[in-house]
Amino acid sequence: MKSAKAKVSASGQMTIPLELRNAVGLEHGGDVLLELDGRDIRIRTVAEAVAQAQALTRRLLGDRAGASVDDFLAERRSEAERE
Repeated sequence: MKSAKAKVSASGQMTIPLELRNAVGLEHGGDVLLELDGRDIRIRTVAEAVAQAQALTRRLLGDRAGASVDDFLAERRSEAERE
């Protein structure tokens, strides 16, 4: 596990060291999510969070027919047309 020391300014800003930004693909900046876990703050890229959510969805739903967002929206449209 890599670690680095950083300083948080009085206004709450912090610079993430380049080595850590490079390791997670943020060398040019980008959006991140901050999660509080007890007294630990975890920083994740949005891309990582989306990939984990997609993997969980695939694990729970598999390739079941009708399980995609597009299928869900098509079903809602169909129901709306019938009303």
